[in-house]
Amino acid sequence: MLTPGQIARYRYDGYLFPFPALSAAELAECNDGLARFETWLGKPVNEGDFRWRSASYVILPWVDALVRHKKILDVVEDLIGPDILVYTATWFVKEAESPTFAAWHQDATYFGIEPYEHVTAWVALSDASAAAGCMEVASSQGRPRQMQHAALRLEHSINGAGQAIVERFFDGKGEMMQLAAGQFSLHHTLCAHRSAPNRAPHRRVGLGISYIPARGHLTGTVRMCARLVRGQDSGGNFDLIAPPEGELHPAALERHERVYGRYRDNYAEQIVAHEREFAAQPA
Repeated sequence: MLTPGQIARYRYDGYLFPFPALSAAELAECNDGLARFETWLGKPVNEGDFRWRSASYVILPWVDALVRHKKILDVVEDLIGPDILVYTATWFVKEAESPTFAAWHQDATYFGIEPYEHVTAWVALSDASAAAGCMEVASSQGRPRQMQHAALRLEHSINGAGQAIVERFFDGKGEMMQLAAGQFSLHHTLCAHRSAPNRAPHRRVGLGISYIPARGHLTGTVRMCARLVRGQDSGGNFDLIAPPEGELHPAALERHERVYGRYRDNYAEQIVAHEREFAAQPA
């Protein structure tokens, strides 16, 4: 549970860390599960089709259990209320001594979710130190706003569109959100963040879980899917999905294709909407 001081700091800065989540046994179970998943894929999850980085709680029961972890949800509830949906969850993996990075960006940019209450819990399955390319965050200083981005398709970007903030907003160094394996951090959907390449001799493995209040809604034309993980679907603005029948079960794989297809279509629509919105603003 969060203290009033922690909640106030999150509202001002846009991030909080670190929090304990996984026991040693739970951490081992997650890493074993990821190894099985990558064996099934025939390659590291970060090197395959992007669809397999997205929404794996639809096809893997251990990921479904992770996004419903009580220690994570108890903290998230203090920020967005008792009715909680998972909008998506994305694997963010950097191989040892690799050039993979993320430019300054905001999660809200291509999601199209209102109001701006989405919070990401970034769960570390390995140590995420500064050397390993942990997230670096810039305080919103109590004035979060959507900034202009461009889908630049940057080489070695960990993000699907290789997006980056293209307006001047921050001079200086942010705070490094270093995490030990089994811990998690929180950041608001308008929190600007980036990460450097992994210079460590080990993989940096994290799962970014996107939690939204059930009252949230989409601004685009695509009706998205979501997983109800706590409380009630008080908004009714998403198609709720069932838990996986088993690991990589055919019915779950078919469901995942539908979930990812809608996510992809909405993402593409939101890129166009974002460009149109900022093109219409006076220079």
